[in-house]
Amino acid sequence: MQFPHTPGRSGSYLLESLLWKVGLQRVAGADEVGVGPLAGAVVAAAVVFPPGVQVADLADSKRLSPTVRERLAVEIRRCAAVGVAMVEVDEIDRINIYQARMMALRRAVEELPQPPQFVLVDGREIPGLGYPQAAYVKGDSFVASIAAASIVAKVYRDAYMRALDFRYPAYGFARNMGYGTREHLDALRRLGPSPVHRRSFRPIAAAETAEDLFSIRR
Repeated sequence: MQFPHTPGRSGSYLLESLLWKVGLQRVAGADEVGVGPLAGAVVAAAVVFPPGVQVADLADSKRLSPTVRERLAVEIRRCAAVGVAMVEVDEIDRINIYQARMMALRRAVEELPQPPQFVLVDGREIPGLGYPQAAYVKGDSFVASIAAASIVAKVYRDAYMRALDFRYPAYGFARNMGYGTREHLDALRRLGPSPVHRRSFRPIAAAETAEDLFSIRR
């Protein structure tokens, strides 16, 4: 199912309003973060705003500063129903990153306090969801509830990566959030992967092989 949208309008409640008007009170937006990093979990969130309730300044979480994201995440949680879910590294390596993304989204929707009547999702529809849904490419840039979900998921995952930084400080997780920055890749070359690195990702597999070869040569 598809509805009209308004590309370029950050945080528009147009789609939610259309669904509210036809009697669907619990409209969830769902999005995930952490597909691209070399380390850490994928995190997804689902957000249901009560009909007529709106939070200003919503946008794709990548376009917002950390301070603004954290402020908005607090506002969203105050007025909306929220579900958050993670898929950890061992599951990512076992089922692949695409399936992990979809699993995280399904779990986030299932974590909502009440089941949604309709789900708006960023990118592609969620297989096996069990609820009516519509997917929008770059939906986090123009659908309010999807943007809200991206903000909640990003703030949650950033806090999670800062916690991992205390356990594995050499990789700079608090700064790079697991992405393949030069600092991170240099640490991988020096130290090899940690237990929270995704071994199914090519740079990690290469670092692990290099580490094994080094240990053999010694």
